[in-house]
Amino acid sequence: MKEKTIDYVFRSTWQVISRMYNEEASKFDSSTAIGFALLSIDKEEGTPSSFISNRMGMEPTSLTRTLKTLEEKGLIIRKKNPDDGRGVLIYLTDLGKELRGKSKETVLKFNESVKKNISEEKLNHFMEVAEVINELITEKKIF
Repeated sequence: MKEKTIDYVFRSTWQVISRMYNEEASKFDSSTAIGFALLSIDKEEGTPSSFISNRMGMEPTSLTRTLKTLEEKGLIIRKKNPDDGRGVLIYLTDLGKELRGKSKETVLKFNESVKKNISEEKLNHFMEVAEVINELITEKKIF
């Protein structure tokens, strides 16, 4: 292809971002998926697992594997939801809170760096374009 397609630009950009995050996360025996999962869990109140999968855009089976890894690493604990006995709430351990903090710092540093190098107007346009693409896909207006 002579011209890059829109999906190619999104995919290749995300791959570069994900690789960067994974390199940083590896310093803490972590990964991009673990970092984003930790950021999706409320620091104090616990979070239903269904909320985490929705927020991360993960399939339940992928989330199950990620949560199992988080549990094995001692980053989370699961407790029955007192409001719904069928459900489970995910809580961060002290180690999970610490790693969540490092994940948050990493994401904020990335955002700061991008904001220093791209004008607010261009970033707003990018966000608008991404939002329209998300809506087109979500509302099944493409296929």
